[in-house]
Amino acid sequence: MNELFEYWQLLLVPVFFAMGWAAARVDMRQVVHESRALPRSYFKGLNFLLNEQPDKAIDSFLEVAKVDSQTVELHFALGNLFRRRGETERAIRMHQNLLDLPDVEDKHRLQAMVELGQDFLKAGLLDRAEDIFNKLLGTAREADAKRSLLEIYQLGKEWLKAVEIAREMPDVASHKEIAEFYCELAAGEIMRSRHDSARQYLDVAMQENRKCVRAAMLLGDLHQQAGRSEEAIAAWQAIEQQDPAYLSLVAQRLLDAYRKLDRRGEGIALLRGYLEHYPSIDLLEVVYQLVLESEGNEAAYRLVRGELQRNPTLVGLERLMSARLPLASPEMRGDLELGKTIVQGYTRRLSRYRCNNCGFKARQFYWRCPACGGWETSPPRRSEEFDQSL
Repeated sequence: MNELFEYWQLLLVPVFFAMGWAAARVDMRQVVHESRALPRSYFKGLNFLLNEQPDKAIDSFLEVAKVDSQTVELHFALGNLFRRRGETERAIRMHQNLLDLPDVEDKHRLQAMVELGQDFLKAGLLDRAEDIFNKLLGTAREADAKRSLLEIYQLGKEWLKAVEIAREMPDVASHKEIAEFYCELAAGEIMRSRHDSARQYLDVAMQENRKCVRAAMLLGDLHQQAGRSEEAIAAWQAIEQQDPAYLSLVAQRLLDAYRKLDRRGEGIALLRGYLEHYPSIDLLEVVYQLVLESEGNEAAYRLVRGELQRNPTLVGLERLMSARLPLASPEMRGDLELGKTIVQGYTRRLSRYRCNNCGFKARQFYWRCPACGGWETSPPRRSEEFDQSL
């Protein structure tokens, strides 16, 4: 019985081979038929691309579109390629050509508008991009248009428009982001000394996000600008309940406020307490300068040495060497200076804030990442601290 089954298997082999050969013949005929249906300009364009002649390739592919509008996917692919490479003029030309075709399907026309708007956005032509996306409102691509309009309003610092459209997209824009928009409005009003409107914007920001640290910081700035140092200190101290990691960003503000009130000792005690409970390179720098001014080199050195033992960092080591230099003998100062110079070469790269989303690094702290556009994506810690916590 087993032998009979094996014979049947052998008989099936040529049958399957014949079926595969027939299918291949059908596929080959289809490929040949389709290739003959394509215009010569299509193959000329491919040849130009292979020979790294993109300008001539574009001209050839544009001829294809004039002959056969079914090749629109090719144009979308090329247009997006040019945009990613930063060749926005070519991308605009590609997508604009699609819009000019009389027989393009509606779905392709809408897609061409979306892509053209993205081209204008990438090129920094915000007004033209906004015009394109406004025309897409009420169409099947409205969601794409609103997302792009939100980005345009943030780039153009049109924060009230950003708030309006963000409220229409709760799945895209969170309460945290809306609170940041109101903080941007409040910051502008504080710069213009418009305290009443600034306070109103900050109140709305806190309603959107009770843990909005930036709103608390700006509220303290508002009080300080108005000469109300006590209220400013209270606003900044409230950050400990929201997120104590951000206390390092207001340490210098707190110190200045206590100085104005002639209560430096109280300020020193508060900041040293923060440093003990929430260690930070930035906080250490402020406390170090404060202790150096009020208690001298020996006390500043002890402070940094103790902090370095608790939280060893190269940035802290550099500060320790700076604190040790005035106390060192003449024979040791040369070696300390050399060591400090070497360590500084490394700490310049480590003393940066880093975005959790994209890895962008900067010496100053940004509430919105300049690279990826994320809000509050950079922890208020330097790169060295960030790496140690992983």
